[in-house]
Amino acid sequence: MGCRSLLLIVDDPDAPDPEAPRRVWVHWIRYDLPPDSRGLDEGAGNALPVEGVHDALTDAGTRGYHGPCPPIGRHRYYFRLFALDIVLEDLGSKARRADVERAMAGHVMASAVLMATYAH
Repeated sequence: MGCRSLLLIVDDPDAPDPEAPRRVWVHWIRYDLPPDSRGLDEGAGNALPVEGVHDALTDAGTRGYHGPCPPIGRHRYYFRLFALDIVLEDLGSKARRADVERAMAGHVMASAVLMATYAH
C-alpha cells in the first residue's frame, strides 16, 4: 500500500528559554493532506484547511499556524512532515499532538525534517 496522506507538525523545543527549555511548544499540526501535495500556499496556516484536511490544537489552544514569538533568545523551529499509509480522518475538535501521534503510530512510511531558527 502506498502513501495515503501527509501530516505536518511544527514545534519549538526551546520553550520558553533556549538556555533552560522546559517544554516543546506545538505551533501547528495539519493532517490528512493529499499525498500528491507539492507545498502549502502562502498564508495556509491562517486559513481554514480545505475539505478533508484537518488541524489539531496547538499549545496556544487554537487551530492553524501559531507563528514564532520566542520570549527570549533564538529558538529552533522544526517542521516535521510524515507520509502515512492511512488517512487519519477527523480526530475531533479537542485533538492535540498526543492524539495525532497515537493515531499515526505504526503508519509512518517516511518522514522529513526542516529546522529553522528565529529570534526577536
